[in-house]
Amino acid sequence: MLDSSNFRRAVKLTMPVFFGYIAIGIPFGLMVVNAGFPWWLALVMSLFIYSGTGQYIGIALFSSGIVSSASLWTSIATFLGIEFFIGLRHVFYSLSLIESYRGTGRWKFPLVFTITDETFALISSCNIPQDADKGSYLAVISIFNYAYWVTGSLIGAIVGNFIPDGYLNGVDFALTALFIVLMINQIKASRDFLPSLVGIFTAAIATVFSYIKIGGKAILPSQHLILTGLCLGIVVMILLRGRENRSAKPQEAPK
Repeated sequence: MLDSSNFRRAVKLTMPVFFGYIAIGIPFGLMVVNAGFPWWLALVMSLFIYSGTGQYIGIALFSSGIVSSASLWTSIATFLGIEFFIGLRHVFYSLSLIESYRGTGRWKFPLVFTITDETFALISSCNIPQDADKGSYLAVISIFNYAYWVTGSLIGAIVGNFIPDGYLNGVDFALTALFIVLMINQIKASRDFLPSLVGIFTAAIATVFSYIKIGGKAILPSQHLILTGLCLGIVVMILLRGRENRSAKPQEAPK
């Protein structure tokens, strides 16, 4: 276990995440209630899914009827497929944290479950005090971040029950705003416009095909629009990055 000084040090490290998760979690809770779902759904999703982007998209899918309008198995496949691609980056986070999590003992499972973008950033860059237990120190960081997100979404869901109908109109725009902010931050950090342009381009193509009808039926059913756009974007990025890597390899001098 941690002594009080190392415990406070770990908690202090999570303070920026606290303000971010509360600020994003409350709109999620409000969005759940505004969409007509019970308040406890926000709590359940935050406890078991623990993915801000995934939860926002999940509520957007269900409230828009894209998932519910399809058959049961199609709905489940669509939802899981979208959530899989959204969370795919966590595979690479986990690979990067193999050494950091080595020797954490009983804390390994909760540490793996609570990996998020912000938690990854903190753990991969923090210096663990020499007199601190590694597993406990990292667990405090991860579990507190987890608690911040759950608390924020719960506050939003409970408060949403006391807000009159009509006052929450437009709160679902928080999802769009979240993606715009993430895209801007990614561009500023990497100076790479290609992923954003590919995402916009493939989303536009998928949308166009959902409006084109043959024999009265759309070429691309609306319930498959997001999943198709994601898959198409991944394929295009793989092809473009592969071409860049091949062209960047130094040419061997002729013998």
